[in-house]
Amino acid sequence: MSNDALLEAVTRYTDAQPGDGPYLTPVKGVMILRSNREKQPSHLIFKPALCIIVQGAKWTIFGNQRFHYRAGQALVVSVEMPAVGRVVEASRTEPFLGIVVEFDLAVMRDVFEGLATTEGAIHPEAGANGESAHGVFVTDFDGPLADCALRLMRLIGTPQAIPMLYPSIMREICYWLLTGPRAADVAAIVLGNSHAHRVVSVIHSLRNRFAEAVRIEELALQAQMSPSSFHRQFKTLTSMTPLQYQKQLRLLEARRLMLTDAANAETAAFQVGYESASQFSREYARMFGAPPRRDVVTLRAAAG
Repeated sequence: MSNDALLEAVTRYTDAQPGDGPYLTPVKGVMILRSNREKQPSHLIFKPALCIIVQGAKWTIFGNQRFHYRAGQALVVSVEMPAVGRVVEASRTEPFLGIVVEFDLAVMRDVFEGLATTEGAIHPEAGANGESAHGVFVTDFDGPLADCALRLMRLIGTPQAIPMLYPSIMREICYWLLTGPRAADVAAIVLGNSHAHRVVSVIHSLRNRFAEAVRIEELALQAQMSPSSFHRQFKTLTSMTPLQYQKQLRLLEARRLMLTDAANAETAAFQVGYESASQFSREYARMFGAPPRRDVVTLRAAAG
């Protein structure tokens, strides 16, 4: 299938929507992206998802790794984690267009378990090149996966068919990822006894307890690993250390509290677990490029 058909379908959908994206769709977990201009970096928390670029280009940073991807490629995120992203190729005549499809990990696990054990069986502990599994990677997006995306776009236009047909499209997306060149990186997240899966269980715990003081030894015990092995596996999977992950969660939540709940900087700092307002202000400025008050004023002005 030509990617031109997918571009035409996404363009037709976004042309019928008001303003710039993102646009929610009738399909739960599926969002369409559109931007008519290059944008400033934005901070967000990625859920496990397939992030398809249909037109234009973007970069996304997870920890110390920057991923560049453009039309014909997709970013695969198999672990929930904070990131910063920027659209770097977009214009009014050729806007940035993308599709985000959140994974159903229960379906991913079911498809994995249903794959027959063959000579080319998936070995979840070994990612690309025999390394430990990575939670983020860029892959070419064509062939069967692009066909899935086109059928998904057609499905969005027929909401009554979504409950019956979308589950099969999700299963097919999972199948092609689990039998593709980065299969091990995807499979490691859903296989219960893999190192990656145990790290993911700790990530879920950190998401719920980010305001609490945590110790590496405690997290390693939860993952049933030595502290050094846990630290290494966590960084390989997420491109950041456990404490860096926790810090980014804290700062993102503090920013949300100031923007949506009108909390002041000191209140937000203490709510997310900081004991020192000055330390919070320093780390906030380092992450977002401006101290809390100025950053919030700028964001509100940009939002109109």
